Amino acid sequence: MTVSVDEKKKTFTLKKSEQAFNAAKELMPGGVNSPVRAFKSVGGQPIVIDSVKGSRMWDIDGNEYIDYVGSWGPAIIGHADDEVLAALAETMKKGTSFGAPCLLENTLAEMVIQAVPSIEMVRFVNSGTEACMGVLRLTRAFTCKNKIIKFEGCYHGHADPYLVKAGSGVATLGLPDSPGVPKSATSDTLTAPYNDITAVQNLFDTHKGEIAAVILEPVVGNAGFIKPTLEFLNFLKTVTKENDSLLIFDEVMTGFRLAYGGAQEYFNIKPDLTTLGKIIGGGLPVGAYGGRREIMEMVAPAGPMYQAGTLSGNPLAMTAGIQTLKRLQEPGSYEYLDKVTGQLIEGILDAGKRAGHAISGGHISGMFGFFFTDGPVYNFDDAKKSDTAKFGKFYRAMLEEGVYLAPSQFEAGFTGLKHTEEDIQRTIDAAEKVFKDL
Repeated sequence: MTVSVDEKKKTFTLKKSEQAFNAAKELMPGGVNSPVRAFKSVGGQPIVIDSVKGSRMWDIDGNEYIDYVGSWGPAIIGHADDEVLAALAETMKKGTSFGAPCLLENTLAEMVIQAVPSIEMVRFVNSGTEACMGVLRLTRAFTCKNKIIKFEGCYHGHADPYLVKAGSGVATLGLPDSPGVPKSATSDTLTAPYNDITAVQNLFDTHKGEIAAVILEPVVGNAGFIKPTLEFLNFLKTVTKENDSLLIFDEVMTGFRLAYGGAQEYFNIKPDLTTLGKIIGGGLPVGAYGGRREIMEMVAPAGPMYQAGTLSGNPLAMTAGIQTLKRLQEPGSYEYLDKVTGQLIEGILDAGKRAGHAISGGHISGMFGFFFTDGPVYNFDDAKKSDTAKFGKFYRAMLEEGVYLAPSQFEAGFTGLKHTEEDIQRTIDAAEKVFKDL
């Protein structure tokens, strides 16, 4: 029996999610373990997930969604992939954690080094935040300098030195910074608008000989989807080299997503150091940082810069990462991602404009985003011109239509190899309907 859209909409309920979330608020701060999940910037009832498969997810009320979050990026080959699950089952027979070296670490390390242009040696950790913490300490140890430049709206995890004009969850909650971060922790953190060459040059001129590194998301995902200009990336490469500083690409989001070798392959810009996460763990907790051998050999036990982790190189995370990267190596993977993502964002933008809304956006490969503003959007200040109230209404209406987007105007979206053209068309049709009623 075919269920009409109107009949389906009548059955949409979040009663169980509401009950579970209310109980969670008594157990965990805000009811979640990561702030953006609380729907603070979009309003309405957060959904509590029961299961995922392929391009779909189901909440505990039984509602089905086409998912464009993908666990915030890792699910690039689809949720709960059969081959990944089978490999994990075999690995689990040998144990879930060793706290000692295993061959799987070698295998994934070799795959990462072969893929990412800047990486000659790699250190695995357990999250993107941990990777960015490690790379910061390494940068300072190698250069014997303390100051870093980061960009407004770029998020590099929740370590104290990075929580200055950060995007993502900080923007979602409307907090300019975080209480509990002492001034001493951020006194060596300099900020500039993204894509602003003059501002960066001024910082180097003002703090000559003091800047250890420039760190950035080579494509911003934590202030919404914002592309760099090629001129900007080339300038950063040049200015860091001229000043004996290091260039760090935070590719936790873009690594293995924009291209197999990440944003640095896509833009043909080789940084000195790179952080990774998400995709290289295939949905399990993971992070990594790597770069030139001479820099990485500063890391203990090869060198004096200390960093350690009980679960680093966990066999389950290594297994899921290996299987995911194998799939991404298959011919046509990134061409397919670019095709379906292009169809998606073009369809959403066209539907919005035809309905009379100010909207702009774009995509690269399997990463996309749009803003409720005419644009163009070059930096976080531009992004903040977006009509966030309208985005919240759009978001909640799309949820009822069975489409799960990132619950914040200031987060990028992600597609995967399991998204079909039917998924894309259903999403565009839903957006067209919602735009007309918005």
